[in-house]
Amino acid sequence: MDHKEELLSKKRSLELWDKGLYRNIEVGTFEGLSAIHKYLFQDVFPFAGQVRTENISKGNFRFAGALFLEANLKIIDTMPDATFEEIIDKYVEMNVAHPFREGNGRSMRIWLDLLLKERLGLCVDWAKVDKDQYLQAMERSPVNSLELYVLLQSALTDKVEDREVYMRGVQASYEYEGLSDIDIYEL
Repeated sequence: MDHKEELLSKKRSLELWDKGLYRNIEVGTFEGLSAIHKYLFQDVFPFAGQVRTENISKGNFRFAGALFLEANLKIIDTMPDATFEEIIDKYVEMNVAHPFREGNGRSMRIWLDLLLKERLGLCVDWAKVDKDQYLQAMERSPVNSLELYVLLQSALTDKVEDREVYMRGVQASYEYEGLSDIDIYEL
């Protein structure tokens, strides 16, 4: 399933950019994140875009409990997001919520870039973010986000309309998740 998932969802991520569909996504809200997730994974998961109903964990970390997930998402929606630090804090909280059964990271990185783009005129050049440093910073971010601030701030670019930056970001995002069989440049 991983190869098929990677192929189909990478194609959808390119469509999101090439067809300008990202311009219609509500920025900075769970509704917007859900729209991204639904679009990326519509061919892969029957639950695409739907809030998970089961508890999940990764390693020793348990994400927000399903019982409280809807309430947590409403709180995250109301978090301020006018500055870089506020945006990253909101991103960290959305990651802790982890609202979907699968595909959270890939959807949330696009969501983050849309938020940075609208609020600050910037986005992350994900190809400049080391996978191991990023995953470690994300793991520690619920306790202290400083490491994540520094890591992502060093990779910010104002090339928000550059398809190449977007494509590199999608490719890197899949590599963070251990999915690198398909080169986005060959699609």
